[in-house]
Amino acid sequence: MLWMLLAMLLILVTAGVVVAYVAFPHRGEDLPVAPWLGDAMKRGVEAMPTLADTPTRK
Repeated sequence: MLWMLLAMLLILVTAGVVVAYVAFPHRGEDLPVAPWLGDAMKRGVEAMPTLADTPTRK
C-alpha cells in the first residue's frame, strides 16, 4: 500500500511540474510564486536536443 501511495505522489508531482511549465515558461512568462523554478525549467529545455523542422512533401 505504501508503494502505491508513493507512486501516486510521484505522478501528481510530475503532472504539477508539467502543468506549471505549460502554463508559464513555455509561453515566455515567469512563474508568479517561484521565478527561479521557471528559469531552471527553461535551462533544462534548452539543454535537451531537439529535431530540426524539416519540410514534408505533399
